[in-house]
Amino acid sequence: MKYNDIDFNNKTILITGAAGFIGSNLAFYFQENFPDANVIALDCFRSGQTFSNGNLKSFGHFKNLIGFKGTVISGDINDTDLLKRLAIQYSFDYIFHQAAISDTTVSEQDLMIKTNVNAYEELLKIAINHNANMVYASSGATYGDASSPQTVGKEAPSNVYGFSKLMMDNISYSYINKKPNISIVGLRYFNVYGPREFYKNKTASTVVQFGHQLLKGNAPKLFEGSDKILRDFIYIEDVIQANIKACAPLKSGVYNIGTGKARSFQAIADILQKELGTNFETQYIPNPYIGQYQFHTEANMQDSKENLDFEARYELEDGIKAYIPEIKRLFNDEVK
Repeated sequence: MKYNDIDFNNKTILITGAAGFIGSNLAFYFQENFPDANVIALDCFRSGQTFSNGNLKSFGHFKNLIGFKGTVISGDINDTDLLKRLAIQYSFDYIFHQAAISDTTVSEQDLMIKTNVNAYEELLKIAINHNANMVYASSGATYGDASSPQTVGKEAPSNVYGFSKLMMDNISYSYINKKPNISIVGLRYFNVYGPREFYKNKTASTVVQFGHQLLKGNAPKLFEGSDKILRDFIYIEDVIQANIKACAPLKSGVYNIGTGKARSFQAIADILQKELGTNFETQYIPNPYIGQYQFHTEANMQDSKENLDFEARYELEDGIKAYIPEIKRLFNDEVK
């Protein structure tokens, strides 16, 4: 679906983190809707390297790009020589910056800041020099445990990931205040779920994880009080809508991308059981993260509606229903 009147055909588009969840969905959006767009897919594909927490340093997976017909480049956004080559070789019209260390449990603060903050500013300089509109991934993690509804300007990051994204936003505003000839839009994603997230492994959404538990014949396991743990869950198709609309904002800035409706983890399990035709009794386990856990997120969507013309189209029930065929395919092809 085309979300605005921009014709991306014959435009050169850079997508960083293009083998990841959101980046790969963007790549296929352009391929399917604008076949003459020149899409450059940059990703630091996984190598088996891990952080000190044991998680992979990169979630980029080639399977997310099977069928993609554009240009694929393997590279690290921290590589300044690579960025210089890209800036010389191409003339970008749009940059969608999705690449980041997105694991909120990573403790390597130096690498987090280098990757998420410093590399972003180098890409932003390229965007300005190329007159390329910049759309980048910020995060709802900037709010930490701030009270709902989470509102831009009222941040309280509780980990270095959220801090790094807030620093990206601060950089953006410093450049926006200089009135560049491009638009600069940061999108604060809340809890995104949908196709092509599977290779995020245990950091993938509870939607796909619960779905596979049920398909294995296991009851869903939830933290005690999960009916009162509420999050703003947003389907990937709405995130793509937001990215496309962010190419032509009423004004540059940082915007929440959620539904504006908080839903419980219990609701996810119940909807999945209905869609998959199972009827297991939920098992409840103690929550070991009391004191460091978000119990309620709900995006304030007013500015996003006014300045991006963005409003989520998928309720949680709709998104999960649309996702079910892919959850089943992944189970048969990757999990069994």
